Amino acid sequence: MALTFKDETFRDDFTFSNSPAAIRRFPFPFVEDKYMYSVNIEPHTTGPEGSVFEFPFDIDEHYVSEMRDRAMVLQEDPARCQALPHMMMAQWDMLELVMMSMARDYPDLFTLTRDGSKWHWVNRPLKIEQTFTFGDASTLPYEPMEYIGRQVQGDFSIQDQRDNQLWMDAGIITSQADWSLDFDVGMNFFEWHGPVPLAHEAGVFERALKFLLNLQISNPVRRLNWTMTINPRLDTSPENYHKWGKDRTTVTPENVGQKVHLRVEMQGLFRLPRSNAILFSIRGYLLSLDQLVTVPKWGRRLHRVLKTLPEELIGYKGLSRYRDTTIEWLSKYDDGAPTSRGGGPD
Repeated sequence: MALTFKDETFRDDFTFSNSPAAIRRFPFPFVEDKYMYSVNIEPHTTGPEGSVFEFPFDIDEHYVSEMRDRAMVLQEDPARCQALPHMMMAQWDMLELVMMSMARDYPDLFTLTRDGSKWHWVNRPLKIEQTFTFGDASTLPYEPMEYIGRQVQGDFSIQDQRDNQLWMDAGIITSQADWSLDFDVGMNFFEWHGPVPLAHEAGVFERALKFLLNLQISNPVRRLNWTMTINPRLDTSPENYHKWGKDRTTVTPENVGQKVHLRVEMQGLFRLPRSNAILFSIRGYLLSLDQLVTVPKWGRRLHRVLKTLPEELIGYKGLSRYRDTTIEWLSKYDDGAPTSRGGGPD
């Protein structure tokens, strides 16, 4: 798939939008007309050609603009990238996995040449060329996680596994949906999932942790998660709540389609070979409701999902202020027709 990179913004004037092709490949997360929190883990295997599931790390038309926004966030707040001292091997694990995957899957965009520990990396879209020694952080301009994290879409955290637990001991997080790396770093699996309603009572996280502790090298898994965002803003962190929190009060019946965006995360989990840590990738996708309803099935289904969403999830996902307005706007796109199983367009 030949890529043309868009020049767009995720702040201030908000010029972000999706091309028709990007709309069709959007990972719509609802497989039926209702939603309840679930783990929904599946193997992260090669998906259909051109889909967001085709490769382990998806690169799309927003790549260059997203990387520019990440650099701006890190300049404003360096604490969005942190790694505890014992995580250096895991950082190199992440760099190797991402570089090898991107060079293999997008050879027209990225090249990796390895001669023992002497590596040569070329990133054509960002005009980066770097020769470095694998394992020697002094040969890179940043530590390994930050170096490659500035060149791949999505957020990343690295979980150290010890004492039958996973600990969030490293991460580069600049486009999170209302959670803070600075607050969560060093926490275990149950602690950083503490705010999620309903799932704890259902035993979801106990089962998920047991599964992840047994995750095997070369057998990554993925799941979809979702929320909604006002304006196509990548950085909805607690640290910047004063910038984006008030956006939720600006939704009107006239601007719903333009302002309200479905925000979907494709979350991948990879066992890393040297450190035995787990890399958690959080690849975010944004789609305005104006663009979403160009797929009739999605307009119908989102209307039904939001109407039947449990109260606990409405509050957790921050939808309370504009949910009713959004449901009323979507109602004109729901003709009552049945919807097919699965998230893909009909």
